[in-house]
Amino acid sequence: MARRPFVAGNWKMHTTVAEATALVRELKGSLAAVGDRVQVAVAPPFTGLSAVAALLPGTALELAAQNCHPSPSGAFTGEVSAPMLADAGVRWVILGHSERRQYFGETEGLINQKLAAVLKVGLSAIVCVGETLAQREAGQTLALVQAQLQGCLAGFTEAQASRLVVAYEPVWAIGTGKTATAAQAQEVHAHLRARLADRFGADVADTIRIQYGGSVKPGNAAQLMAEADIDGALVGGASLEAGDFIAIVKAARPS
Repeated sequence: MARRPFVAGNWKMHTTVAEATALVRELKGSLAAVGDRVQVAVAPPFTGLSAVAALLPGTALELAAQNCHPSPSGAFTGEVSAPMLADAGVRWVILGHSERRQYFGETEGLINQKLAAVLKVGLSAIVCVGETLAQREAGQTLALVQAQLQGCLAGFTEAQASRLVVAYEPVWAIGTGKTATAAQAQEVHAHLRARLADRFGADVADTIRIQYGGSVKPGNAAQLMAEADIDGALVGGASLEAGDFIAIVKAARPS
């Protein structure tokens, strides 16, 4: 079936408020015409969420956050909850990014709890899965991403699944300049869709978008997103350059 491509820019720990708003102003005009064909979101750091949210009404851009805490409130110094994000104008929350797993020890169980918190307040989520270079070279890729997906989505219903996007991010291709070939990425995406069909049924699985995230650039975006099961991109470094991000979004437009 035809799934609307979804491109999200993960700005990670980059941009001051002034830099974030300047970048959004660059994006707004150039992406005004793609809203009906490509869904686009930007994920600034927490400090920039409110300022960016103020610039988005009437544009093709939606607001995403990079993480959240599973509790709605409490004595969790330095954390941000899903209700706070909703209050700030966020629509999407990125969960389980490889950097959260690697540097902060996040597990599938914790990601599952965060996902429940996000869905409870009416937000949607981009749930990330992916393997390291050692795991790929050991032939563990498909089994690993399957286990990650199952753990993150355990206990959720078909209706809840309709508010999810899955992002496949090969860890070995993030910030390294390496990129999975279109064929390598498609193999994993097809496997993930098959597992989603096992879990939620084929009809639901056909509607769930699966982004590719791993050194997506203007030069490889079109080839990657031409694959049958690659429904957009979760873009890191290239999303910080307006021209590059615009080119990636335009590469996702269906002909």
